[in-house]
Amino acid sequence: MLSVNGIHKSEQTIEKSRFLTYSSHVEGEEEARDFIAMVRSEHPLATHVCYAFVADKLGNLQRFSDDGEPSGTAGLPILDAVKKSGLFETCVCVVRYFGGIKLGAGGLVRAYSSSAAQNIAGAEKRDWRLCRMLSLTVGYGEFDALQTFLSKQNCEGKGTDYLDRVTCQVAVRSEETERFCAALVDYLNGKVQIFKKEEFFYPFPLAM
Repeated sequence: MLSVNGIHKSEQTIEKSRFLTYSSHVEGEEEARDFIAMVRSEHPLATHVCYAFVADKLGNLQRFSDDGEPSGTAGLPILDAVKKSGLFETCVCVVRYFGGIKLGAGGLVRAYSSSAAQNIAGAEKRDWRLCRMLSLTVGYGEFDALQTFLSKQNCEGKGTDYLDRVTCQVAVRSEETERFCAALVDYLNGKVQIFKKEEFFYPFPLAM
């Protein structure tokens, strides 16, 4: 599941109107509404705060608002930009400060669509995958080899504890868990303890 990571802001000016766009990862409608409220609170004097979101992992929870713009000229174009980008659990808000020149229906559609698309293109994105948390324990003599192994894998480090032995917490995509564990045992000649922990969704970098 592809989604934006964190909050991204962009801005463009069209016919003297300022369009400030914000995007954020949201999990559920409540988080989306909270994000919209936050944007509104930062722009109490804005002419319009239009938005759209796909707030679930399946694309079923979709909402949008024109916030006073002519019907169909703001919220729906923003939603289309989100959907065309293949994003889920994503909310996009476009704040407009009217500059005195009317854009017309077509001009508004293009302005809101381009503002959303521009923001999404510049936002950091992550691949949210079901993953397994693994606890890997080795002796200090094997720690360098473990680090070398991990640097070559599709995994994300989640912390290291240095006690009498070294324990690394690592998130691995669930479908790769068995292959990862077998390869690690082979690489370290069995000198590793592996504890499989809970499964959860984790935002892996797209490069991985």
